[in-house]
Amino acid sequence: MKSQKLKGKAVSGIFWNFVQLGVNKFFGFAIKLVLAKLLFPEQFGLIGMATVFTSFIQVFNDLGIGSALVQRKEEKLREVHFHTAFWTGIIWSICIYLIIAFIVAPLAAIFYKEPLLRSIIPVLSIGVLSSPVNLVHRAQLTKRLDFKKLAFISNASTIFSGVLALGLAFMGAGVWALVFNSVASFLVAMPLFFRATRWTPKLIWEKQAFQDVFGFGVYSTGTNFINVLVSNIDYLLIGKLLSAAALGTYTLAFVLTDTFRNQLTTLLNKVMYPIYGQKQDDLVSLRSYYLKVVKYNSIVIYPIMVFLIVLGEPFIMSIYGAKWADAILPLKILALSVMIHLLANSHLTLIRGLGHAKLGMKVQFLKSILYVPTIALGIYQFGVIGAAWAYVVNKILEVIIAQFYLKRFINVSFADLFSSMRAPLAATAVAFLVSLLLNDLGIHYIICGLGLVVSYGSILWLSMKSEIITQFEQIKNIRRKKVSAL
Repeated sequence: MKSQKLKGKAVSGIFWNFVQLGVNKFFGFAIKLVLAKLLFPEQFGLIGMATVFTSFIQVFNDLGIGSALVQRKEEKLREVHFHTAFWTGIIWSICIYLIIAFIVAPLAAIFYKEPLLRSIIPVLSIGVLSSPVNLVHRAQLTKRLDFKKLAFISNASTIFSGVLALGLAFMGAGVWALVFNSVASFLVAMPLFFRATRWTPKLIWEKQAFQDVFGFGVYSTGTNFINVLVSNIDYLLIGKLLSAAALGTYTLAFVLTDTFRNQLTTLLNKVMYPIYGQKQDDLVSLRSYYLKVVKYNSIVIYPIMVFLIVLGEPFIMSIYGAKWADAILPLKILALSVMIHLLANSHLTLIRGLGHAKLGMKVQFLKSILYVPTIALGIYQFGVIGAAWAYVVNKILEVIIAQFYLKRFINVSFADLFSSMRAPLAATAVAFLVSLLLNDLGIHYIICGLGLVVSYGSILWLSMKSEIITQFEQIKNIRRKKVSAL
């Protein structure tokens, strides 16, 4: 019964996270579409430069305390843990913001030789001060698997900040439209979080409670720092060695591929992380959950990446215009890297959910040792294209490393992985050939895209008909039980 209830929460969580992603991606894409038409690659590049420097500091903002609160079992979590986490976050975030405003901003301006960064970075980093205020509320909602409220807060914040950014762009604010698009959302999110949880902080701080959550959180923070280093070294080097315009085109390609992949997989990871923590002693269930997460992430993302690989050129030229033409080839290469990455999807979430935060940090450190020199060499030798191909190479290495630990913890081998992925891989191959053939015949890219979707969906239905029907029946049954319980 408990397992069925957990499954119901997982299905509900995935649904509401998809709602959140749908609104965020649709609205976010529309905002970026309009901003890309109004602004220039150089302006996007400036925000990329600022984000690189601030992200290295911001990763330390919550000290991994939010993850620790979610992972910790209910019987070991006391109310004082939440109050201690809140006040620790507040004090720490003030220190972080002062470092960003008075040290990081001037250094970034000198490093890139862009004086405007002195003004952009302090404003772009205002969210640092709001993050710890929402930290406990977000952890509480995540722990309850209440993703409906999280989705509402996220969507309301996204829409508010997007409308503000568009207004500023039309008024001629230039790069500041992008800045406020990144930071304005907290104005809406903060009161909504307080209302959603009805939790208010008290002036309580306990040393033991801090040690409990910080002991886990320090390794989670270490993992996140390495993640940020790995994910931003290409931005850092492109901005320094090439130009703001080159960084702008790379940023657009990255947003449409790896950033999209990250947002989609993150929504499933947010659902699965607390579930991994609750089921950490049931390895059979963990294995099943993990393989399904990989498969269903791939089912959603693969056709989009095939579309970008085959039809990326007409898509960029018709939607964004000729000024973004340099983004086409890196877009296609990065789309390939996303498809490879999905074979190792969510492995760090699983490792941390099992309570091995220190190991998760070590795994990321190993990957960074391989990643940084290959990205640096690729950019130095071949520019933006070299960075994209280096990303592909590193994703292949990441899959190999991930499989070693998956075999160790939940007994998932390469054979198991590819067996569970047969349907999406077969559908992807057919969709690729169909869309490529239609494109070669000179058919409009939208029609080619429709052919891709139809062929992909047809193969999936033929391969997974019984599984799809079973999944829908299970969702219906869970919903009926919820309605009858009300």
